[in-house]
Amino acid sequence: MAVLRSGAELSVPVPWGQIRGKVWGPDHGRPVLCVHGWADNCGAFKALIPLLPKEFRFVALDLPGHGLSSHRPPGVFYSFPAYVADVRRVVDALQLRRFSIIGHSMGGEIAALFTALYPDMVDALVLLDSFGFLPTDTEEVSRLMRQGMDEMLQFEKKTEEKRRVYSYETAVQRLSAANPTLSERSVHVLSERGLLQTEGGFVFSRDLRVNFKNIVRLSLEQSLDLQSRIQASVLIILAAGGSDRMLSEPAQNKFTSTLRQCLQDKKYTVVTVPGDHHVHLNDPEAVAPFVSNFLRTKVLSRPTGEHKL
Repeated sequence: MAVLRSGAELSVPVPWGQIRGKVWGPDHGRPVLCVHGWADNCGAFKALIPLLPKEFRFVALDLPGHGLSSHRPPGVFYSFPAYVADVRRVVDALQLRRFSIIGHSMGGEIAALFTALYPDMVDALVLLDSFGFLPTDTEEVSRLMRQGMDEMLQFEKKTEEKRRVYSYETAVQRLSAANPTLSERSVHVLSERGLLQTEGGFVFSRDLRVNFKNIVRLSLEQSLDLQSRIQASVLIILAAGGSDRMLSEPAQNKFTSTLRQCLQDKKYTVVTVPGDHHVHLNDPEAVAPFVSNFLRTKVLSRPTGEHKL
C-alpha cells in the first residue's frame, strides 16, 4: 500500500466497498490505530491527536456503517466480532505487524477484543471511557438477541425509503440533541464526516442498522477469560460523568464493580478525569497528558521492532 502523507484520507478496499479514515504523523512513526465509539466517526480523534507525541503515526478509522465508510451489505448484522475483522482487514492492508490501539467507548470494546484475539500484534492499548469488555446478564441474552434480529427483519420488510434530507442547521441540532454532552465545536467536527451533502440539503452518513441491538453477547465469564488473554500494556481513562453512556444496557451496572476489581488485579493503569463521555473530543487537554506519557513509556522506550506503515 502506498505511503500516505500526514492528514491524508485513508481508503482500504473490503469485499463490500471501502473502510475510510484519516492519517496523521510521520511516514515511519510508530503506528497507532484509533477506533471511535458508536454512531461517531474518526473525527472524534481530530482534537486529541495533535496533542499526542509526534513520533507516532495515527490511523483513525471510520468503522463500517459510520462516517465515510461503506455500509455493510443488505442482511448483514453489525457486531463487535465483525468490527474486529474490519480492523484486521485494515491492519493487513497497511502491513502492520505490531502497533498500539486507542479506542473510545464501543471502539474500546472492539480494541480490547482485537487485543485479546491477537495479543502478539498489540503492544499498548488505551481505552477511553471503556472497560474493554461489558458483559451481558445471561438472563438478558435471549431477549436482546431476539430484539436485534426482529429489528433487522422489520427493517428489511420496509419498502425502500429515501434518507431524510435536512438543512445543515437542523441536522446539527438533531446530532446535538442526541448527544447533549457534546460541545458545539465537537458537534461540528463529527458532522464533517457524519453528514453528506445531497440535493436539497444534508443526510446522515451512518447506516440506520447500527442502531439495532447487538446480537452477539458475552457473559461475565467469557469477558474475564478474554481480558486475561491481553498481553499489551493497558491504560484506561474514565470520564467522571461518562458512566451512563458507557453502558448499553442498565443491567450491566451489576458488573462494573467486578470489572474494576479485575482491572486493579491486572495492574492496569486506571485514571479518572473530569468531563463527560466525549471528554477526549470536548476537552482533549484533560486526556492528552495521560495518553502521551503512556505511549512514551510503554512504546517509545522499547525497540522499534516490526512496526511498518
